[in-house]
Amino acid sequence: MKTLKNTLSVVLATLIFLMLPTMSVHASKTDTADHALTVYKSATCGCCVKWIDHANDNGLSAKGINTVQLNKLKDQHQVPANYRSCHTAISRDGYVFEGHIPAKFVQKFLQEKPDNYIGLVVPGMPVGSPGMEYQNKFSPYVIMAFDKNGSLTPYAEINSFEAQFE
Repeated sequence: MKTLKNTLSVVLATLIFLMLPTMSVHASKTDTADHALTVYKSATCGCCVKWIDHANDNGLSAKGINTVQLNKLKDQHQVPANYRSCHTAISRDGYVFEGHIPAKFVQKFLQEKPDNYIGLVVPGMPVGSPGMEYQNKFSPYVIMAFDKNGSLTPYAEINSFEAQFE
């Protein structure tokens, strides 16, 4: 009887060990699906393509859609007029991510799912932000959260290139 118990324990432990990789792959696929973004951009914007690559390389699933109706889309999603950038990403849940926001902050926001905010915005195109890399230069910037009334609240301060990825 003791031998049977030991054998069953070994078999059970082996099965659990073999299932672990499958379980973690499944979880990462679910996380990526939860973090799916549709990125609306101009057909001629190279930095938008670089930002989409950054998003996909850092745990998001971003798909670019070219449009000539960007301002109309930004109006529909209540992106504050003075804080607009070159591309607008919309999550599956309807959250809005305007401009060159590091993927780690998009992921954090999507995990938090704050009720009081529509999304995040990085106004303009800060040098050194994801998609705007240029000759190892970097300009500090602030990621702002915005609500349906157009109110903005600082969400994160980015003071170094490394802070975008750590």
